Amino acid sequence: MSVDQGLFVPLVLGVIEGLTEFLPVSSTGHLLLTEHFFGLAQPKTFIVLIQLGAILAIITIYFAKLALLLRDALTGKAYAWAFARNVVLASIPAVIAGVLLRDFIQGVLYETPMLICIMLVVGGVILLIVDRLPLQPRYTDIYTYPWHLSLIIGLFQMLALIPGVSRSGATIVGSMLFGTDKRSAAEFTFFIALPIMIGAFGYDLYKSRDLLSASDGINIAIGFAAAFVVGAIVVRYLLNFVSRFGFAPFAWWRIAVGIAGIAALLRGL
Repeated sequence: MSVDQGLFVPLVLGVIEGLTEFLPVSSTGHLLLTEHFFGLAQPKTFIVLIQLGAILAIITIYFAKLALLLRDALTGKAYAWAFARNVVLASIPAVIAGVLLRDFIQGVLYETPMLICIMLVVGGVILLIVDRLPLQPRYTDIYTYPWHLSLIIGLFQMLALIPGVSRSGATIVGSMLFGTDKRSAAEFTFFIALPIMIGAFGYDLYKSRDLLSASDGINIAIGFAAAFVVGAIVVRYLLNFVSRFGFAPFAWWRIAVGIAGIAALLRGL
């Protein structure tokens, strides 16, 4: 796409990405539905590439913690190596599936708004149920998660390759069902987003290198910057919000958006 539509479109999409990437509401689903219903179109690879802005937001907010982890890993601290292992284990399923199914995901699933809306509603109902279950957390510290729990969370994260599911939503549901508390579940999703989204950015940029124009680069830069600023705000305050209110507000939002989208599609919009 050229910049004929102005800077408004990539700016709005970048803000949506930053707002929704770390909330259990599906950033990809929101971006694709915004494109479908409001005509705010960008190349499909735009959606993947601007996610790096949200990733840099995590690195900025958690820079001190990441630096400490790196220092402790280099000095042989066992917990740091175990945590790094867990992040890798949680990332492997989605990486393999994402590489193998990239063309199907972007060429078919991304082009099916009804599927996205249904996944928003189904995911919202599941999140609402899990949020209200009388679960007894066994793990409240992300640095003490066992390796098998991390792998299970990774399998749930793989489900988020379906637009509308939500990466953070899937991993939070999987985490809580297998023994974590809400706050640590949300925090762990931040860390396992790093390798997944950085890898997706690099792979998609490589695959699309011959398709992107200079104007696409400008739009991606704008979306990237907006996602970074808004994502940093969300990351800074999300954990406290979750600790206080749980995930029900996000579940109801998903359900409302999904139902509205289904109604609009049934009317031929």
